[in-house]
Amino acid sequence: MTRSRIREAIYQMLFRVEFYPPEQLDEQLELFFESEEWPQKSKASERDYVTSKFRSIVEKIPEIDEAVDSNSKNWTTSRMSRSDLTIIRLAVYEIRYDDDIPTSVAINEAVELAKKYGTDSSGSFVNGVLAKFA
Repeated sequence: MTRSRIREAIYQMLFRVEFYPPEQLDEQLELFFESEEWPQKSKASERDYVTSKFRSIVEKIPEIDEAVDSNSKNWTTSRMSRSDLTIIRLAVYEIRYDDDIPTSVAINEAVELAKKYGTDSSGSFVNGVLAKFA
């Protein structure tokens, strides 16, 4: 799988955080891997990577949200669409905690996810928020 597809899978799992309590997230992870959203021919290492990164991001959501709130002019995480917020969380995690991913790549990939999963203005909104982290 490409890194973009793996990132998209992480986004799809992170989006579930908004709808399920923490104690159900492991079950949701298993359901995701059994679903049509996850390529059944994927490697175990890809599944392990998605699981590990998902758990790391979930653990850091309070810190990430605090950083987003303090860097977003006239916006708070509570006012953002769930899709945009999920994409921003993923990108901020990559910018702040994942040294293997260049900031420009994290932002570009986030904008592409926003265009795919968000509204017509999501790409520019996500780009504007993430520019504060560059």
